Amino acid sequence: MSTENAGLARQLGYTNVRAFLGGEPAWSEAGYPVYASNDFVVKGNIVLLDLRSGDAPVQGRIPRSVNIKYEDLESRMDDIPRNAPVVLYADNLDDVTDAYEDMKDAGFNTVAMVKGNFQGWVASGGAVESGPIFSNEIKWVRKLGKGEVSVDEFRKAVKGELPDTFVIDARTPDEIKELGIFTNTVNIPLDEIPKRMNEIPKDKRVFVHCSTGARADLAYRELIKNGYDVKFLLLNISDPECDCPIIIPE
Repeated sequence: MSTENAGLARQLGYTNVRAFLGGEPAWSEAGYPVYASNDFVVKGNIVLLDLRSGDAPVQGRIPRSVNIKYEDLESRMDDIPRNAPVVLYADNLDDVTDAYEDMKDAGFNTVAMVKGNFQGWVASGGAVESGPIFSNEIKWVRKLGKGEVSVDEFRKAVKGELPDTFVIDARTPDEIKELGIFTNTVNIPLDEIPKRMNEIPKDKRVFVHCSTGARADLAYRELIKNGYDVKFLLLNISDPECDCPIIIPE
C-alpha cells in the first residue's frame, strides 16, 4: 500500500515523496514500536488491554479497558479475538514492549501501544475512570466499516451461493501462484483495475479482496468512483475465520 499512497500523493501535487516499501510489518519486525492515536483509543473498535497489576487499575484506568496483568497475558491469549485490533498499556516500557512482541509472535496482526503508557495518557489529557472492576471478560464484536463486506457474505459468494456477484482478487499473479485463489474469483491486480473495467460487470454486485484488505480498499474506492455496486473484504485471508475454498494453480 506504500507505493499506492506515494503515487496518490504525487497525483495531488506533492513532489518530494518517498515510500517505505516494507510498511508497518517490516517496521514491527525490526523491533520498532507502533502507537495508537488517542482518537483511536477512544473511538476505535478495539480490544484495549490494561497490563498493570495490583490496585493501579482500580485507582485509575483508561475507559473500556480490560485489566489482564502482564504475567497472565499468555494464558488469556485465546480469549482475545485474532482479528481484533489490540491496544496495550502498562506502567513501564518493558512490560508493554514484551507484551507487544508476545502478541505479534502469537499471530496477532494489528497490535499497538498507548504512547507513554498510562502516565502518557493522563499527561495528554485523556479521560480516566476509577473504581471497582466487576469483569475482565473481553467482549468484542467486529463492526463493518463503510464499504466492507461481512466474512459470511463473502464466503457465500466464493462458494457460488450468492447469485449475481462478481468477486475480484486484487493480488498479484505471483501471490496467487504461490498461495492459490478462491473459487468463483477473477484475478485483476489492483494496478490493472482502471484499464480492465470493461471486464467487470456493472449489472452485478462486486466484492474485492486482497491479502489483508489494504489493496481491496483502494480498489473499492476506484470502483465506487466509477459507479459500481462494490464492497471489499477487510481481513487477512490467512485468518481461520476466512475459511473459503482455494484452488492452487498448476
